Amino acid sequence: MHVVVTGGAGFLGSYLCERLLGQGAEVLCLDNFLTGTPRNVEHLIGRPGFRLLECDLTGFVHVPGSVDLVLHFASAASPADYLRHPIETLKVGSLGTLHALGLAKEKNARFVLASTSEVYGDPLEHPQRETYWGNVNPVGPRSVYDEAKRFAESLTTAYRNARGADTAIVRIFNTYGPRMRPHDGRAIPTFIRQAVMDEPITVTGDGNQTRSICYVDDTVEGVVALAGSDFEGPVNIGNPAEMTMLELAETVRDLAGSSSPIRFVPRPVDDPAVRRPDASLAAERLGWRPKVDPVTGLRRTIEWFQRELAGERYPTVA
Repeated sequence: MHVVVTGGAGFLGSYLCERLLGQGAEVLCLDNFLTGTPRNVEHLIGRPGFRLLECDLTGFVHVPGSVDLVLHFASAASPADYLRHPIETLKVGSLGTLHALGLAKEKNARFVLASTSEVYGDPLEHPQRETYWGNVNPVGPRSVYDEAKRFAESLTTAYRNARGADTAIVRIFNTYGPRMRPHDGRAIPTFIRQAVMDEPITVTGDGNQTRSICYVDDTVEGVVALAGSDFEGPVNIGNPAEMTMLELAETVRDLAGSSSPIRFVPRPVDDPAVRRPDASLAAERLGWRPKVDPVTGLRRTIEWFQRELAGERYPTVA
């Protein structure tokens, strides 16, 4: 099987490359390294069937030979990244998706779009089902990511309906695990870095807003299950275990054995109040259910961060 993974040197993309190589696929990893890093896939370089190519998906994309599957995971994913790179985020969600879809159609390959729970915005429905249309501010600061993904979903659907492309959409909920950048701005790496360094743990607002976190291994299995099916989605892939941000911060602190105090800071504009997937469709159509509980996943992630931070191998992003 020949697979193209866009954004393959990113956090989640690198795990997909690894997983697919492990099942015997030939994998072409495309990344422009705006937020990804070659280090995430350096252990795969030299393995038979793996190729890494620096590529800006918003420009012309040509892949020689046959392709059976395109996994489109190219995008900034953390608020710090997409607020720092708003135009690039919109371009990869629009032009990048157009080019990835064109590649899949040209090669008669199955196409899977990595969408996000952020298409639901600050939801008025809880938990969020795939039938919910969302509550997104189209001109707010987060819109560069939210609307890029909503447009990408619409374009993917149009390619399926108008061009006969074999497409699927996965809506990913708050994935975490080793290889996240300590300074990428998302809550879990921020909390862990602060706890490990015995710095104050910064919780936004009053900490009562909720998230449902899904360990990376579970997310990867959900994506692979969707890719291997004939289901078009959209389908939620996320762990319904919901906790407040304050509970998450306290759990991280306890697991890290840290004495860090909790510090409350202003809540970002349009930050969703709640987030929890209804994952029943994934169970019904894909036979997928999350297996890793939050404590186990957080413990694994903290142990990885402890090793990484001992050498500060990642540069700090201002």
